[in-house]
Amino acid sequence: MRRPLIAGNWKMFKTTGEARALVNGLKESLAGNNGVEVAFCPPFTALAAVAELVAGTPFQLGAQNLFWEDEGAYTGEISGLMLKDLGCCYVIIGHSERRQYFGETDEQVNKKVKAAFKHGLEPILCVGETLAQREAGETEQLVKTQVEKALAGVPAEAAQRIVIAYEPIWAIGTGRSSSGADAGRVTGLIRQTLAALYSPELAGKIRILYGGSVKPGNIEEFMAEPEIDGALVGGASLDINSFTGIVLYNTD
Repeated sequence: MRRPLIAGNWKMFKTTGEARALVNGLKESLAGNNGVEVAFCPPFTALAAVAELVAGTPFQLGAQNLFWEDEGAYTGEISGLMLKDLGCCYVIIGHSERRQYFGETDEQVNKKVKAAFKHGLEPILCVGETLAQREAGETEQLVKTQVEKALAGVPAEAAQRIVIAYEPIWAIGTGRSSSGADAGRVTGLIRQTLAALYSPELAGKIRILYGGSVKPGNIEEFMAEPEIDGALVGGASLDINSFTGIVLYNTD
């Protein structure tokens, strides 16, 4: 049984003080949650502060990016070695905003995935299509190719620890979201791709999330799909009530 994961991607929001206030509020509002794994992915500047607050709790810490080298003259970059030292468990890799604004390629994503595994971090690999690609009927082939290229040369023993987030780019930050059935179809394709790359048994262990304008009002629709194991949440993760509603979607 795959344990659901709800990860909050804070993007470039929250000062250190604001991050502390948000985590303290969420620790209180989510104190009764036993079934869902929760991860916070703040900006680099708030990682140390959040790490202190989640130490000894069920909550996990994640970063939003990493560089593939351990150290060196790479001004402005952060390595997996550094993230692990801070107490990170997860790291988001290949987010559409990284691909769109910073020119991140499938080959670079592959290097980052390998670097994450090298340092005991669990990648949250993001894949997804633009609106133009969707309307052209390219979703399936694009997502399949992104998964294959990201995992090229990654052995099965490492791959079973990856998390994949299907994030249709046209639904990120737009208020538009995929339907549960459509998201379930694409996540099913992702699992089929993993089965072909490795084995059906391994594919059955990997958690696949949905991301793209996830809110308390639509989380149940996505979680009802058997191939969806949680969510990578953007804007709603910045609000205590909204994120709590998403995490506690299955409680009265």
